[in-house]
Amino acid sequence: MATGAGTEQTQVIEEIAPFEAAQEIEGGGIVLIDSREPHEYQEAHLDGGKLVPPALLADQIETVAPDKSARTIVYCRSGNRSGIAAAQMQAMGYTDVASVAGGIVLWQEQGLPVVSPSGMTPEQRERYSRHTLLPEVGVDGQLKLLNAKVLLLGAGGLGAPTALYLAAAGIGTIGLVDDDVVDASNLQRQVIHNTERIGMPKTTSARIFIEGLNPDVKVIEHNGRLDAGNVLDVMSDYDIVVDGADNFPTRYLLNDASVRLRKPVVSASILGFDGQVSTFMPYEGPCYRCLFPTPPPAELAPSCSANGVLGVMAGTMGTLQANEVIKLVLGKGEPLIGRLLLYEALSTTFTELKVRRDPDCPICGENAPEIPESEMGQFPDYDLFCAGAGGDR
Repeated sequence: MATGAGTEQTQVIEEIAPFEAAQEIEGGGIVLIDSREPHEYQEAHLDGGKLVPPALLADQIETVAPDKSARTIVYCRSGNRSGIAAAQMQAMGYTDVASVAGGIVLWQEQGLPVVSPSGMTPEQRERYSRHTLLPEVGVDGQLKLLNAKVLLLGAGGLGAPTALYLAAAGIGTIGLVDDDVVDASNLQRQVIHNTERIGMPKTTSARIFIEGLNPDVKVIEHNGRLDAGNVLDVMSDYDIVVDGADNFPTRYLLNDASVRLRKPVVSASILGFDGQVSTFMPYEGPCYRCLFPTPPPAELAPSCSANGVLGVMAGTMGTLQANEVIKLVLGKGEPLIGRLLLYEALSTTFTELKVRRDPDCPICGENAPEIPESEMGQFPDYDLFCAGAGGDR
């Protein structure tokens, strides 16, 4: 039994066990009230339950349950909110109200039926329950994640943490592009690999880890290098591309191909104690060439192998990339479109720079030439264009 909340609600509230409540509901003539929030109701609810959120109870309960003498059963997630709601209803004149002990959680643990959304299995509802409780995600959002296709360019420092969190989030299809094998020097930051898989292709090593983490995720290996001959074919099947490339020619190729295909790219880079991340949405914001019209000279952009990198930098920037991807899939929040976020690890500071589309950009600018269909797969020589520039991952 529970005691009503508030100084004037001293009456004892009847608590009823889930099995007893189920028997009463099956017998009919019961008013069943769900005292939770709309996103919780959407995730799973009892058949016939009428949603009355706690904040709206005083205004809505008499409309939903006009007969104050009728047998009324109230439930919530764990029994706390329903006890408070039952006490409020008694104070309003309801004479036969009970609260379900343990709420819908105990109800489900005892094997009693609930109404669940289509498209998700019971195992998926459990796995992603912390997502579906968020109003910004909910069941519909989780289904969007499960149906999303994301291509990761690179299964190394940035690709590793990004892949882990996208897989954990339930991104339905993850493509991995990499032509490298796992090396002992990778393990300081590329957390998707391990010592036992040294010498294994990175795409295979990453796939093994992802499949062990989340069987919902389909992993497609593109064990090779992205080049002008395959970039359009590889990218065309995916919704979003994550850029973790380790060289400038690939980055410029990816940018130009993404603009032609109108595919968003979440791009990041790390070096030493510094990182940066941005999201490039073709024609809605600047592209990579608007930000970097030409690659920097080699002495200004040394590679991680030459200059070093703090291992956790990969995790910091990679998880920011994963966050950007999830926002894009859900259509929520404010992606880093037209914004370049800089992170400095030694001082733990973030700096945001505004980036605008360049009207004279040769790729996405107002006067950029249209690419005929017959020439869509033709790209310039990026190695020549980037000659002398160093890698950055």
